[in-house]
Amino acid sequence: MYITIKYFGQITEVTGQEEESIAFSGTYIYELLETLNRKYNTLKTKDFKVAQNQELVDENTKITGHEIALLPPFAGG
Repeated sequence: MYITIKYFGQITEVTGQEEESIAFSGTYIYELLETLNRKYNTLKTKDFKVAQNQELVDENTKITGHEIALLPPFAGG
């Protein structure tokens, strides 16, 4: 399956892009993160949250959607 991954903030700086589509055959978020960590070695040093279809999820969540976002920490007010 193809997954669209959107990058924000400092994650965009690591990947050099705001969005990409990749072929992915895994099942869980942690598998996707392992794939991305291999592709972008410095990604593993960054702190970020993962959203699937605009809802925050943890790394043990099964991938059910086609849109994943990596969100760096942000301040609220």
